[in-house]
Amino acid sequence: MFDKYNKVQQAVLETTLRIIIQRELQATSMALIAKESGVSTGNIYHYFQSKEDIVNELYKGIVTFNGEYVIQGLNQKGTIRERFNWGWEKVIELSKKYPEGFLFIEQYSFSPYIYEEVKKEAYSGGWCGPMNKLYAEAIDQQLIIDMQPELMVQMHYGSIVYMVKGHIHGNIEFTEEIARNAIQACWNGISRDIQIAN
Repeated sequence: MFDKYNKVQQAVLETTLRIIIQRELQATSMALIAKESGVSTGNIYHYFQSKEDIVNELYKGIVTFNGEYVIQGLNQKGTIRERFNWGWEKVIELSKKYPEGFLFIEQYSFSPYIYEEVKKEAYSGGWCGPMNKLYAEAIDQQLIIDMQPELMVQMHYGSIVYMVKGHIHGNIEFTEEIARNAIQACWNGISRDIQIAN
């Protein structure tokens, strides 16, 4: 997830993520990060000015990784409907494959701890922007209802988030079949064909 960083930065970011998921942000200190990562405090401060900087870089790193992962599905050649399926399949796959990153983003996306400029950059630079464009394209081709694309994407993501969280916490089994059915339900909820038929 943090392959673009050097070894010291990787160790600090991976350790910080693990500690935050296990103990919460307030219990995550620079001393604990240094101890758990095996990186001296002085070396950490060479790359990061503060714990806040580490957490914000962690947020950016995860969002960038997530964006690249999901865009693999969105950028495949196919119909809008196929790319819709592939994109959401990647979101689900990513969330199940990297649960700590998923939980971190979910917990801290609206946190005041994350700088506003980082939130804005993450929203436009992750997978939400390209997904919004796909929805806008579907609206232009009159495949789905005319509603703000950003709202529809967030509406669908919210449904998927709930199922993934249930899966991570062992409350539900989120199989590939259930994932396909969930994506189908998302499409059906905004499809013009379904709306006209009803």
